[in-house]
Amino acid sequence: MGQGKSDLSLPLTELEDFGRRLRSIKSRMNHTKKMFESYADDIGDGTVNSALGDFEDNWEDGREDISQQLEALSDMSDAVHREFKKLDDDLAKQVNDAMKVEDKRGGKKDK
Repeated sequence: MGQGKSDLSLPLTELEDFGRRLRSIKSRMNHTKKMFESYADDIGDGTVNSALGDFEDNWEDGREDISQQLEALSDMSDAVHREFKKLDDDLAKQVNDAMKVEDKRGGKKDK
């Protein structure tokens, strides 16, 4: 302490993007079937398409749980960002208010 460094540092910019990135992962995760289907003609081999279909069917089992967890993490990230941003803004305002110097000279101000 006393070296001008803060005791708490939070990368607000990265945190702000974190919730958005998690939602993007969730969205892409939930569209694997459409993606596999879009490549079906390009792959051509029925065994590969069948294996991708099997993967997709098995993936359904855990997808909803993962999807809910990603959404919860996104919401928490957004809440942490919002509250720390609010705290940072409030602290900056308090510092700025404390640094204001009152003009106690009296008299008229130059125009």
